[in-house]
Amino acid sequence: MPRRAVIQSIGMAVADKVMTNDDFAKFLDTSNEWIQSRTGILERRIASDEESCSTFAIRAAKQALANADVDPESLDLVAVASVTGDYQFPSTSCIVQDAIGAKRAGAFDIGAACAGFIYGCQLVGSMIESGAIQRALLIGVDVLTKTVDWTDRSTCILFGDGGGAVYMEASNEDRGLISTVLRSDGSGGRHILIALGGSKNPIGAQRSAGCSPYVYMEGREVYRFAVKAMGDSCCSVLQKAGMSVDDVDIFVPHQANERIITAAADRIGLPPEKLFLNVHKYGNMSAGSIPVALYEAQATGRLKKGDVVMTVGFGAGLVWGANLIRW
Repeated sequence: MPRRAVIQSIGMAVADKVMTNDDFAKFLDTSNEWIQSRTGILERRIASDEESCSTFAIRAAKQALANADVDPESLDLVAVASVTGDYQFPSTSCIVQDAIGAKRAGAFDIGAACAGFIYGCQLVGSMIESGAIQRALLIGVDVLTKTVDWTDRSTCILFGDGGGAVYMEASNEDRGLISTVLRSDGSGGRHILIALGGSKNPIGAQRSAGCSPYVYMEGREVYRFAVKAMGDSCCSVLQKAGMSVDDVDIFVPHQANERIITAAADRIGLPPEKLFLNVHKYGNMSAGSIPVALYEAQATGRLKKGDVVMTVGFGAGLVWGANLIRW
């Protein structure tokens, strides 16, 4: 058997505070019915002032390692997919590496927004398959509620905070990554962005006056992009693997919007019983949404060892992609 990158365990961590749609209706011109009908979201988790990206990354990482009974000092790599890291630098992965005691591991962050976990699986998986490393933690996590304008009902209702971690290692088992498709279209970068705070528009610079520090999203453009991107990448990753929708046991997409997810599933001919949804509980957790959904799919018995799971993500960049994994 060839050397494979196998996911051996998974952990998750989300904020404790629950914010319902009715809570938004207390200070915004909105309602539970309005939010639910357009997004499928009923509630989401909101980080406290003291909690940050690394808070949830560390919790999820420790759980994944404990579930696999793995010594953190045996890790070769800690990778964190996030666009809401604790600082511009150092990387959040370095903070996690230190906190969990992974003393001999390298560390880097992956900035692919809501497709971060998809990109991370391919990056970390390829390193394992090549023989460059043996054992790694891949974490997808975001705290986007700290970037929203709470007076903008088109965006602040969408996001939640948390993430998940997978422990991956080299193995000769017939499991692990099967195939991946990664795509991007930078011409659409203007549709989802935070304009203030980077080197183009630094905080406090005169030329940055008028730039918003909050996440901006052009909803209609993103919706059209997302449905097409999800459908195309799922078809492409199946074709690359020489498989069909019939070979997929469970579909675990980025949990951004129930309407987008069901439209994409219909487009590829995926039966509803193969679809896993938890967007109603957590909203859009960006890079954290897929690993949290994988954790819950496994915990509820929907995802079992040996199953073929298809994941797909899309987000700011624009970036998108899909993984096929034998669990």
